[in-house]
Amino acid sequence: MDVPVIAIDGPSGSGKGTVARLLASRLGWHLLDSGALYRLVAMAGGAHGLAADDEAGYAAIAGTLDTRFETDADGNERVLLEGRDVTRNLRTESAGAAASRVAAMPSVRAALLGRQRAFAAPPGLVADGRDMGTVVFTEAPVKVYLTASAEERALRRYKQLKEKGLTANLAGLSQEILDRDRRDSTRPVAPLRPASDAVILDSTGMPIDAVVERVLAVARSRVPVDL
Repeated sequence: MDVPVIAIDGPSGSGKGTVARLLASRLGWHLLDSGALYRLVAMAGGAHGLAADDEAGYAAIAGTLDTRFETDADGNERVLLEGRDVTRNLRTESAGAAASRVAAMPSVRAALLGRQRAFAAPPGLVADGRDMGTVVFTEAPVKVYLTASAEERALRRYKQLKEKGLTANLAGLSQEILDRDRRDSTRPVAPLRPASDAVILDSTGMPIDAVVERVLAVARSRVPVDL
């Protein structure tokens, strides 16, 4: 692989999105939030009235997804879907659950594969998701599988949602995380699992800065990283 890729996989709430964003910022590399693409496909399908099991319809949307990722004047993320600002709704638990269902559809995954690989551009890419190291970037020199206890992951999501002013229920989040873990790990196509050559990192009880440093240490041992 000509462009160095750091592939970070893991279950919902493991912190992989935050870690990936911080790494990309530190390194000056591109960032792929693959989960956001599946959330956007699910949201677009819902907006167009697709039935939950309309795989062909969702695949068609995935193949022509009209979306843009932007940063506002304050450095905050802004995501547009078909011209509409969907930033607030994109990170909700309902959007995540819908994305998990859509992500189990083989034709949707196939439609998004090329789009995800196109994110790999110089000087490098940090990619986070559930199959970055096992399917999308199998030749990535750096693969990390980030996890944490279900209880800690639920608490993290609870705090994130409350900080954004969104309604959250800790018990409900715990159950949703367990349900999503089961769906993601048992789906027939690209199930959630560590790549055979991934470094497994349990971040339970670790501050986010310490997790970033651990991943950077792995990266330095495998690719030229000037930090």
